[in-house]
Amino acid sequence: MTDPAYQRLGLPVTASPYTVLRAAVRALHPDTRAVRGFRTARKRFYRQMLCAHATQQAAGDKPTG
Repeated sequence: MTDPAYQRLGLPVTASPYTVLRAAVRALHPDTRAVRGFRTARKRFYRQMLCAHATQQAAGDKPTG
């Protein structure tokens, strides 16, 4: 099962990790990006999106979002 947040990014399996990261940054609300105290949570979110993308690439699946 794929992470629902990753599915909402709507990226193809062939997307580069940099593209995934940019889409994940854009998916966050601007206020969330501005709060310094949320830095650890943001980094965790980005890592989760990159891991989900790597899993999709390894499985060869297409996102269903």
